[in-house]
Amino acid sequence: MKMTAQALRQKVGQFFFPAVFINDTEENIQETERLIAEHNIGGLTFFHSRASAATNYESKKKVVFNDDSYQKIKDLIIRYQKAASTPLLISIDAEWGLAMRIEKTPQYPYAITLGALPQSKSNLVYEVGKQIGLDLKAAGIHYNLSPLADINNNPNNPVIGYRSFGENKEKVADFAVEYLKGMSEVGILGCLKHFPGHGNTNVDSHLGLPVLNETLEELLENELYPFIKGIENNVDSIMIGHLAVPSLNDGKNTSATLSKPIIENLLREKLGYDGLIISDALNMHSVSKLYEIKGELEWEAFNAGNDVLCFAENVPEGIEAILKNASPERIEESFNRIMKAKEKVGILSDTNFTSGELNFERASALNLEIAQNSITKIIDNSNTDLAFEAQKNNQLVKLSLYKGVENTFFKTINSKLTSPEFAFENLEVSDISSVKNELTNFEAMIISLFVPKAKPQNNFEINNEVLELLSDLLQTKKCIVYVFGNPYVLPIIPNLKKASGLIQVYQDFNEFQKNAGIQFIENSTCNGKIPVNIDLQ
Repeated sequence: MKMTAQALRQKVGQFFFPAVFINDTEENIQETERLIAEHNIGGLTFFHSRASAATNYESKKKVVFNDDSYQKIKDLIIRYQKAASTPLLISIDAEWGLAMRIEKTPQYPYAITLGALPQSKSNLVYEVGKQIGLDLKAAGIHYNLSPLADINNNPNNPVIGYRSFGENKEKVADFAVEYLKGMSEVGILGCLKHFPGHGNTNVDSHLGLPVLNETLEELLENELYPFIKGIENNVDSIMIGHLAVPSLNDGKNTSATLSKPIIENLLREKLGYDGLIISDALNMHSVSKLYEIKGELEWEAFNAGNDVLCFAENVPEGIEAILKNASPERIEESFNRIMKAKEKVGILSDTNFTSGELNFERASALNLEIAQNSITKIIDNSNTDLAFEAQKNNQLVKLSLYKGVENTFFKTINSKLTSPEFAFENLEVSDISSVKNELTNFEAMIISLFVPKAKPQNNFEINNEVLELLSDLLQTKKCIVYVFGNPYVLPIIPNLKKASGLIQVYQDFNEFQKNAGIQFIENSTCNGKIPVNIDLQ
């Protein structure tokens, strides 16, 4: 029986997952409701606000925080579902939990922190996936656009870094699969990204087009390995990255998202993947500026092999372009994959769109266990003995960088080891020269460095004055350094090799600070291992 034009149009609408914003105006919300009702779109991808969405951040718009965001997203999801004739598949980027997008929700460690866990503790990665899945369910979300299968093989990568499990392909693959299995157990769809691998790039694809120069053989040996393992373990979906791989694309610098050879020939045919394929956000500048005619980008992305068009900005025009150019068979294939995903999460039969509550206690207990197993000792010269000896002679001082002295790490140490304490919080409230003067007469110090940013731009936002102070102290004092942040910060600290002790803690969560303090007092063994190669200065 031939399908009517209207029935086909309804199916094409399912491919579109426009972006929606938790903290949006009533006018914008009503516009989304109209889009849902008129075009039978398949789903939505939630962001915190327009200012925080990918590619908007370079405009330096201020993100306004809202403690009610969690309740707002729950209410909005119910409202949007009511506008839909076909239940919507609700998606979000929650790599380290809802907290990536929503205030006052549980936050779990970054992938690079999980990558520091020993292989024997991969069950903790599974638990993170499971807990994130339960948090998403409580909000009414079915689809987490996570985790990364990207391998961290370029320390200058401006956009992957702390979001990857590390640079060992086997560990990246195993941990990504564990995370996916945890989510799947509680009925949440997962997504491996960014195919064919975004690790070895030095361009942020939100802003430009990275180019990978590897051959297919090299990619199969490294970048593609975690994706192949994901396919073997029935991953729900794979996201195509905005990166060019000329060797796979007749020598052309075309984004993988728009490349039939990469999606159809490599992913579908060579790697045998028949699951859902989703584009990376189509508003990203590496692709969004390519086509002047509205709808053309959406058609090209669909034609290349994507089933879901994420952050599609031209829904009506995109639907028309696909209807005009695509075969009914191709439309049917993508439609069936999307329906299968909706069936798996139960939304076609269950109209109760939220279930459960956020469990902050369970998140905290899990974070503590991860802290205990990821903390990494890099330089060890009997730190505890050195500190207690210096304290006896009134020669010990504590210095906190980018957090006040009331931090949990210092408070934990102070139960056994009291000494004068000083802090540099930022250039607005702290004077670096007066801090330096205060430290002059002490021989030994415990330094806690709370790295201001997770991304590497501008030296992780560490002021040059602080780097100079650290360089000076490391050369003239016995310094025991605890680093709470991205381990890629270590090579930028001058003379860090000269530290008397160096411990990598990864996160600044209270659980990580408390565990670091206990580890210091007890001088206990550290089971973690840095998941990337680091050369200290």
